[in-house]
Amino acid sequence: MMVNLRSSLSSLISHIPPGQFGRYLIVGVWNTAFGYSTFALFTAALDRYIPFSYLAASLLSSVLNITIAFLGYKWFVFKTKGNYLKEWSRCLVVYSGAILLGLALLPPSVFVVTYLTEDPRIAPYIAGALLMGFQVILSFLGHKTFSFRDGDAATVECNKPRGCQ
Repeated sequence: MMVNLRSSLSSLISHIPPGQFGRYLIVGVWNTAFGYSTFALFTAALDRYIPFSYLAASLLSSVLNITIAFLGYKWFVFKTKGNYLKEWSRCLVVYSGAILLGLALLPPSVFVVTYLTEDPRIAPYIAGALLMGFQVILSFLGHKTFSFRDGDAATVECNKPRGCQ
């Protein structure tokens, strides 16, 4: 069982260039902290004005966070050159799926957390944090295979000793 797990894990990560996953984790930690902070800030700021403020906060923070995350992934993780609009558009597609999933799962998650904690004031914050973990994993896979895919030779940084040919 353990050998099969190691083999499967090795097969999965063999397609990730050395250092890329570590850089992803660094940017991911920043994006997660920044993203959750903006979600919490917008939720708190909108709470007295809008019912279910956590939904509006999720949308507002997502727009800001997508742009910040895009730049971190482009410059630091995948190190692509040019094609800002094309790659940003692809990031929007990847993140749109995560946002829609988050919006669909947030109300039932808030309900469950409220039931478990018996505190409706903290439930949106806990539910938002839990869902963010799933979104991080799905987003990496989407960016790796779509937003910054290696097959798009015009956008990939050339690391060959003699330059790109």
